[in-house]
Amino acid sequence: MSKQTPGFRAATILDAASAANVSKSTVSLVLRGSELISAETSRRVRTAASKIGYVYNRRAAELRRQSSNTIGVVINDLRNSFFVEVLVGLERRLADAGYTVFMAHTNEDLNRQQRLLTVLREQGVAGIAICPALATPASLPRTVKSWGIPMVVMVRTLGVGSYDFAGSDNCAGVRYAMNHLIGRGHEHVAFLGGVTGPVLQQRLDGYKDALHAHRVGFDPDLIVTSPPTREGGHAAMLHLLSTHKRVKAAVCYNDLTAFGALSALGDCGLRAGTDFALVGFDNILDSAHSNPPLSTVDVKSEVIGAEAAQLLLARIKAPGTRVRRFVQAPALVLRQSA
Repeated sequence: MSKQTPGFRAATILDAASAANVSKSTVSLVLRGSELISAETSRRVRTAASKIGYVYNRRAAELRRQSSNTIGVVINDLRNSFFVEVLVGLERRLADAGYTVFMAHTNEDLNRQQRLLTVLREQGVAGIAICPALATPASLPRTVKSWGIPMVVMVRTLGVGSYDFAGSDNCAGVRYAMNHLIGRGHEHVAFLGGVTGPVLQQRLDGYKDALHAHRVGFDPDLIVTSPPTREGGHAAMLHLLSTHKRVKAAVCYNDLTAFGALSALGDCGLRAGTDFALVGFDNILDSAHSNPPLSTVDVKSEVIGAEAAQLLLARIKAPGTRVRRFVQAPALVLRQSA
């Protein structure tokens, strides 16, 4: 370990203030990213601080103010780029507001989720944004509220309760996809992917609503559950093709499921858009570049993230205000697969 140079004294905020010829509070505001200080003054302060080697101790400042500029974000599945896109929208809005994001991944593990939430509580984060793992108890929002930490729930609802939420209209999205396929003459339309949870139930509600509206009978055998992954979609499509040869159309739980289904069609010498009509859900960036380009339901994932951040920021600022919900209206994006 290197020894400190005799007589060495670390530069302080007072040194930075003196070097820039401003007050201590001005230096603090500049280095916290405040918009209250002019661009010229900010430049002068940062230049002076850099020259004398002053480093702003953000954690110490937070302890003095008894507040934090860190937001904890708990994501259930970062292997699905939909959640990554939600995170991008969330982080951008929080960064613009001066917050730093601490992100953690649960991989749908409830025990890991609980450990992560405990760590975030111990760290004294200013707020928590969570895409809850499957089977998360409906009591979670009440628990986090009892800790005194503002929270917003994203994508997956946690039952009836008093919590801020940002997500999409899953029922309407699948209904739009079904209306398109049935309108193209497909009376036998399958639903591929998904295992359990509120999002699956909402999307199946849209599937059944469309069948009812078009007076098409419901056949439970045309619902093929599988993990919402490429591998799951591949297996689901192979099962469908082997057991229901008359079915020539399907709506998928998400785009990853649809990518796997596209691959399975190719393995069987079939092509989506020509031999089989396929619609995904989410409109992740890759969906426009699949082969063929995937028709899908766009729920504007980055917007969901940004709106979740806005709900959380509002809750941090005014903890006692009424609960708010943001539900993104979906839109059907037609490409070559359907």
